[in-house]
Amino acid sequence: MPLKDVAVRNARPSAKPRKLSDGGGLHVLIQPTGSKLWRLAYRFAGKQKTLALGVYPAVSLEEARSLRDAAKKLLARSIDPSMQRKADKQAGKDSSFRAVAQEVIAKHEREGRAQATLTKKRWLLDFAYPTFGDRPVAEITARDLLALLREIEGRGLYETAKRLRSTCGMVFRYAIATGRAERDPSMDLRGALTAPQVNHRATIVDPKSIGALLRAIDGFATDDERCAASRSLRLCATGRIKARRMG
Repeated sequence: MPLKDVAVRNARPSAKPRKLSDGGGLHVLIQPTGSKLWRLAYRFAGKQKTLALGVYPAVSLEEARSLRDAAKKLLARSIDPSMQRKADKQAGKDSSFRAVAQEVIAKHEREGRAQATLTKKRWLLDFAYPTFGDRPVAEITARDLLALLREIEGRGLYETAKRLRSTCGMVFRYAIATGRAERDPSMDLRGALTAPQVNHRATIVDPKSIGALLRAIDGFATDDERCAASRSLRLCATGRIKARRMG
């Protein structure tokens, strides 16, 4: 039977340590000294193990259950919660959204991504940092993200909101891969944002008109760089016309 907070609060110590079980391996260990310690009993790789989850009442019953559930999710992915905790401490990992995002950007730098792309990603993430940059990435919900994106849409920045959703999704997926989150809330917002209006620009499709444009550019070009640009444009235009005729 699941524990009630009153039962834990009123539990009295005895001559020997005793347990009060809540279910799913979670129990509170009552020491002869009166200390009440949350523990999770679990099996991994055929071995019985115990994970410390804190001291009552500093860690409440509900918090202990949340910690148990988080450990169970790691076990479902064949990850030992005790080893994961040790690895996180050794690596000194920060699980805030900002820290994970900075790790992603650093990874992209190592992969040789274009500087313009990295600058754009940093610019987009700067929209998110004031809202939930210092919060644990696993605690950020779809509602939190949507509130931010709605604020950006309110400024008329529909394309920015769309790109920020995608960039935040990139951060959430990296957090999942590194064991600091369980899901990507940006996926819940598919179709929730205002689609940016596309403004099509006029273009020249008639070959004769393209020729007139090239002659006008030649007449305007007054230096070597402009002449070189004119020749490049001529080659591109000629190639497209040939391709269209062959098609």
